[in-house]
Amino acid sequence: MARVGVLTSGGDCPGLNAVIRALVRRGERHWGDELIGFHDGWVGVIEGRHQPLDVEVMRGFLTRGGTMLGTSRVHPWLTEDGAERARATLAEVDVDALVVIGGEGSLAIAYRAQVEGLVPVVGVPKTIDNDIPCTDQTFGFDTAVSVATEAIDRLHTTAESHDRVMVVEVMGRHVGHIATWAGIAGGATVTLVPEHPFEIEAVAEIVRRRHERGRFASIVVVAEGARPAPGSLEFPEPEVDRFGHKRLGGIGSAVAVEIERRTGYETRVTVLGHVQRGGSPTAYDRVLSSRYGTAAIDAVHEGGLGDMVALKGGLISRVPLADVVGRIKPVHEQVWDTANSLFEAPLGQF
Repeated sequence: MARVGVLTSGGDCPGLNAVIRALVRRGERHWGDELIGFHDGWVGVIEGRHQPLDVEVMRGFLTRGGTMLGTSRVHPWLTEDGAERARATLAEVDVDALVVIGGEGSLAIAYRAQVEGLVPVVGVPKTIDNDIPCTDQTFGFDTAVSVATEAIDRLHTTAESHDRVMVVEVMGRHVGHIATWAGIAGGATVTLVPEHPFEIEAVAEIVRRRHERGRFASIVVVAEGARPAPGSLEFPEPEVDRFGHKRLGGIGSAVAVEIERRTGYETRVTVLGHVQRGGSPTAYDRVLSSRYGTAAIDAVHEGGLGDMVALKGGLISRVPLADVVGRIKPVHEQVWDTANSLFEAPLGQF
């Protein structure tokens, strides 16, 4: 029996509630734990805002998007007294461990909390970008790809009706997993990802050749973090927020303007944005989230403090947080080769 805290940190993501639900059900029914949920990520730890969690409280949350605890990007080391205030709250609540559900930035903070003795932690990998290393897949990714693919499917028909080029901007700050998978599933003409800077003239030429062959509609998928090769297209460096994150967006519009200018074909842009994060998780993400939540509370009791639960070869395992922090997982070369073989023309190799 233990008192275990849980918080959700960073951007919201479909499946967060399913993780919390599984963690609570496993913890209460199997281990006899008391579960404490901290509100708005580390803000709740710093400011002492929390609530008890039990099976009854979590009823009905399996299918709901977002996070019932709230989330933020604040962390204890953002201010001078944040860490000491967090330490005081954790001592007052008397938790034996803290489960941190978050992306690469949140897991780095969790690792720091472990190393500096703030609280023993277990990490759960969360991000629609699927860029966390040491795990095959993060929950939320399948939902985001499904949303993006449905949008591309819908854009195909309107593009064909008007002989247009459609540029679809999807999320993906540092990596192009969503763009690549949705591009394959949606039958995109070409996909642009952060891992490989693109030549805008090469993109325009692909569209031009396609139309010359009598294909009067093209779909160009662009990850928000994609960038043109030096000298290819003028695009300003994005601003950085107080958490060190670049404020991305706008690359889809820049690409659309250039395609139309260079080809003469009418080009429109659709920015999916946060619609990829919202709403109910897919069945796959509900199951993966539930497996992660169950494994996380088991890790608390089975010597897994300081670890992250991970999916490897279809099975849930654990890896040290030390192996995760400071790294991101790019699109695998094999996946990119598959994508390139299906798009109109390859845009280079990794």
